[in-house]
Amino acid sequence: MSKPRKQIILGAYLGGVNHHTVWSDPAAGSQIAFSSFQHLARTAERGRFDFFFLAEGLILRERLGLIFDQDIVGRPDTLPVLAALAAVTEHLGLIGTINATFNEPYELARQLASLDHLSGGRAGWNVVTSFGAFTGQNFRRGGFLHRDDRYVRAGEFLATARKLWDSWPADAVVADRSSGRFVRDDSVGAFSQHGEQFDISGRFNVPRSPQGRPVVLQAGVSPQGRDFAAGSADAIFSPYRHLPEAREFYQDIQARALRQGRPAGSVRLLPSASFVLGDTEAEAVERHREITRTQVSGRTAQILLETVWNRDLSGYDPDGPLPDVDPDPDAPLVIQGRARLAQDPHETVANWRALAEANNYSLRELAIHVFSRTEFIGTPAQVAERIDSFVQNDGSDGFILGSHLTPTGLDEFVDKVVPLLQERGSLRAEYTGTTLRDNLGLPTPNTPASAAA
Repeated sequence: MSKPRKQIILGAYLGGVNHHTVWSDPAAGSQIAFSSFQHLARTAERGRFDFFFLAEGLILRERLGLIFDQDIVGRPDTLPVLAALAAVTEHLGLIGTINATFNEPYELARQLASLDHLSGGRAGWNVVTSFGAFTGQNFRRGGFLHRDDRYVRAGEFLATARKLWDSWPADAVVADRSSGRFVRDDSVGAFSQHGEQFDISGRFNVPRSPQGRPVVLQAGVSPQGRDFAAGSADAIFSPYRHLPEAREFYQDIQARALRQGRPAGSVRLLPSASFVLGDTEAEAVERHREITRTQVSGRTAQILLETVWNRDLSGYDPDGPLPDVDPDPDAPLVIQGRARLAQDPHETVANWRALAEANNYSLRELAIHVFSRTEFIGTPAQVAERIDSFVQNDGSDGFILGSHLTPTGLDEFVDKVVPLLQERGSLRAEYTGTTLRDNLGLPTPNTPASAAA
């Protein structure tokens, strides 16, 4: 029996917290104006994408104490943007990155449940953590969280948020005009959480939302992160862009989810990806070369490698060999406000040196290679075939697509690649559901029974 064809999940993200966005391009639009967010969201919905995604930055990044502007500097808060987009879209999921370290369960659960109501069931939360005092200095709690405790707090945070969402049965609101009774019984919203991270109790004041619970995304590569994601998330970011390692990660996550008592296939895996199209493959390859060299200038290449070397590399020629010094992970951080990219900098640098020697890479060429995302380069037909093949062979369940150009970069993908994926039977021609869970093929969580029942 042949394997059923998988439906490709597609997300669209508006860049702005990493070097991939080329804000200096003459065709680039605003990173702040609502028109940019609206254009991308409506384009994604026109292409029958599953969701719109926003990353998050809680502090301005610094290099040796000074703000660096190779990346976008500043962007509006996530939740107001998503709430505004709910009013100008009908089917597109709305997923925001919100930090579990510096927020509180009651407040965030209330905000996300409200977004789910306002959007008709299209809200999602990408759970991230932070442990650094540099980011923490912006918040009342400060950098209090030990690195090893970040998943402990995130796990209890998520469990508490779900307890709050489940405190209202689906049939709690009766609004009976004849009797004057608004809720079915007096137990609605009651919750209590007494744990290591949170000691709260009271009544949650937002009725159960259309999805029951917003969709939860998470990223985790370490064993601890994989277990947390496999046990708690509806979808997981995959960092792997080559099919053998991507398939291995896919199988590992699904196996971990089964061991934690979840049904088979209950977790979706989604790498981020970019694309470059051309009328011929050669044209696409040349466009890609031009784009990547714009994204990774010589100065940007130095900064990207500084995140691992933790040394000032400004004196090294970007078009020359890799630095001949070892990393210095114990020194004060050169780059502040960016997640550490290597658990073992010495091992990472050794691997990079071997890669550079084998391919005759310069410093800049290595940075382009190791910091690129999954990239689909070719004619529209070639890109459609490669995306479909990756998904059908269980490298992932789909992709979260971005472009170097804000906000119009996705337009040509929707115009040229989406119709080909639809012809292949791998992408919906029309939306068939109303919620983000419907889009992703995820079940609605079990509805708590009412106290009366």
